[in-house]
Amino acid sequence: METLIGSVPSGTIQGSYDAQFSNLVETFDRNFTVAGEIGASLCVMVEGETVVDVWGGSANEKEAKPWLENTLVTVFSSTKGATALAAHSLISAGELQLEEFVGHYWPEFAANGKEAATVRMMLDHSVGVPCLRDPVKAGGAHDWEYMVRRLEEEEPFWKPGTRNGYHMINFGWTVGELVKRVSGQSLGSYFREAIADPVDAEFWIGLPEEHEDKVARVVPYKPNKSDPVGEFTQALIGDRQSIQNLALFNQGGFNPNDRASHAAEIGGAGGVGNGRGLARIYAPFACGGTLNGRTFASASAVSRMSETAVATNEDATLLIPTRFGLGFMKSMDNRRRQGVDKSSAILGSTAFGHVGAGGSIGFADPEARMSFGYTMNQMGSGILLNERGQGLVDAAYLGLGYISNDSGVWRR
Repeated sequence: METLIGSVPSGTIQGSYDAQFSNLVETFDRNFTVAGEIGASLCVMVEGETVVDVWGGSANEKEAKPWLENTLVTVFSSTKGATALAAHSLISAGELQLEEFVGHYWPEFAANGKEAATVRMMLDHSVGVPCLRDPVKAGGAHDWEYMVRRLEEEEPFWKPGTRNGYHMINFGWTVGELVKRVSGQSLGSYFREAIADPVDAEFWIGLPEEHEDKVARVVPYKPNKSDPVGEFTQALIGDRQSIQNLALFNQGGFNPNDRASHAAEIGGAGGVGNGRGLARIYAPFACGGTLNGRTFASASAVSRMSETAVATNEDATLLIPTRFGLGFMKSMDNRRRQGVDKSSAILGSTAFGHVGAGGSIGFADPEARMSFGYTMNQMGSGILLNERGQGLVDAAYLGLGYISNDSGVWRR
């Protein structure tokens, strides 16, 4: 392994890497010097072994606080992938059935037009409750039982299963409550026991207070007048009762820089971790479901996780073409779509994982036998990956000998 020690505008970068991925590390460095990166971490594992583990910059743009090896940050919707891994652990064990009615596990949910909702619909964003119509109380995002009760009372925006629309923050409670009901543990506790602890991953859904001082401060993206104004943004600012506005703003006070949000088990957006943590939680699934002698999922379960479950030309929430697996994002290529800023996340054909707002990403690619994690504190523009995260993904695939993503997925 090569050693990285370097200087960037916001501090230093360091770590180690296999020479095969030197171009990836150069891309990581370049993100700081030319693309506005403030602080970030990146980890890539192949065959369950770490080939890149680098970090650096600043953990706080207002203070001289370096981004260290163990620095953590809120990863927004990259958390959904972790929540989905917890659900698939139960599915693989036969304790949670995809085609079963949600009401079998969670009777109170099967009301107000949601009686026919299935577990599959919860995972593939087709269950029809992407947001809540009436105002969520202050601090509601930190009150699990309150949010669950609100979802039970909500009427679906469409008949469950008839279309899909991204369930922004609500995914953490729709899927998370199923995990809680079936496992008998809170979402965060079950995730730690079943996934994170066995792979020694620095990733939490519900961060213990003793780790709070490691958390970097998220820096919001400041829009430019030149940014494209796509259909999502138009709906967001044009109709306060739109799915887009309600999903983004009526969410009960979630704040990526707030201790209360870090502590709460917000499975749709509140996960806290680093690149190494994301790469490690996906590593078993990149290796067929087994890592270091422990089986996390059967081979057939990993195959199911790799498949596209729903695809549409217009997601009811994001208003762009999307492709989802069962709880995961699949490769989405919207590079040629007009008027939409950064609405792609181009991965391998078998890859599954999740992007987070601003540009973080974690995923597994069983064909490449690769797991990948990237976190940062400077948010970028766009709906999915910006040039920083996509550039790192591209360089990782090139380092493995892949040659092109012109088809919409990376291929050898």
